[in-house]
Amino acid sequence: MANPKVHVKKGDTVLVISGKDAGKKGKVLEVLPKEKRVIIEGINIVKRHTKPTQAAPQGGIVEKEAAIASSNVMLFCSKCNKPTRIGKKLMGNGAYARQCKHCGEVFEK
Repeated sequence: MANPKVHVKKGDTVLVISGKDAGKKGKVLEVLPKEKRVIIEGINIVKRHTKPTQAAPQGGIVEKEAAIASSNVMLFCSKCNKPTRIGKKLMGNGAYARQCKHCGEVFEK
């Protein structure tokens, strides 16, 4: 696969539709297109056992967000308050923007 794509972008609000965190909403912190995974704020929290370093001299157990498959999330439209699929809308400058399939809200800035 030459150029993998993910349907969400950094900063989007998404709803988790499957897995242990199903039904939770969060903001996308990072997108990993090669692995087709996303990291979402407050979702899929795992415990990391860390060694003491200069940055964290105590070490110990740290809780952090782990990646989740992008197929397990849907973009959340704040206007119609629903999870939605993404449609394309041709803008005036010839570029395409993402839009809500329910209400037509455009997600691009």
